[in-house]
Amino acid sequence: MGLLLAALTVLATASPAHAHDELLGSDPAAKSTVDALPAQLRLTFSGVIATEERASEVQVTDASGVTLTDGAPTAQDNVLTQPLAGEASGTVTVLWKVVSSDGHPISGEFSFTVAGAPAPTAEPDEPAPTRTATPTPTLIDDMTDDPVETPLVGLIPVLLAAGVAAVVIALVVSARRRRSGPSGPGSEPPADQ
Repeated sequence: MGLLLAALTVLATASPAHAHDELLGSDPAAKSTVDALPAQLRLTFSGVIATEERASEVQVTDASGVTLTDGAPTAQDNVLTQPLAGEASGTVTVLWKVVSSDGHPISGEFSFTVAGAPAPTAEPDEPAPTRTATPTPTLIDDMTDDPVETPLVGLIPVLLAAGVAAVVIALVVSARRRRSGPSGPGSEPPADQ
């Protein structure tokens, strides 16, 4: 029994295995909604993170995949700050990678939502566009605006066919008259011999 108690005491007082650091929180927070894209994103970790160049990477993109990061992130103690720029509306995705205090890289992903749509910026010298009523097209407008749609276009092949038929008939009649010879009033029948 004493041996079992001694083993439990050793196990209870032994220091836990050193675990990798983890992301404790962010500003803006994961799954939160903000009115506009902030000027910077702050990630807070459970331990000091490496400050060497390229030890930390952050990618921030809007719903259409446009990058919102503005320069490299900076690390101080357990906080990583990433400057942001641009306008966003909808879901913003954050991918991060840092080197934790034990020298191992850790990474993760989260998203937050930007509620406000970016306001369109109008040029000060240009007047705002005005909306005018568009008249409803009528049958007459359709016929005069697009000549391909007029009823006469459908008659063109019929008229051409009729003209060709008239020429052919005239040629056939003329050819028969020439073969049969002159006939008609004032012509004499051929003499019998």
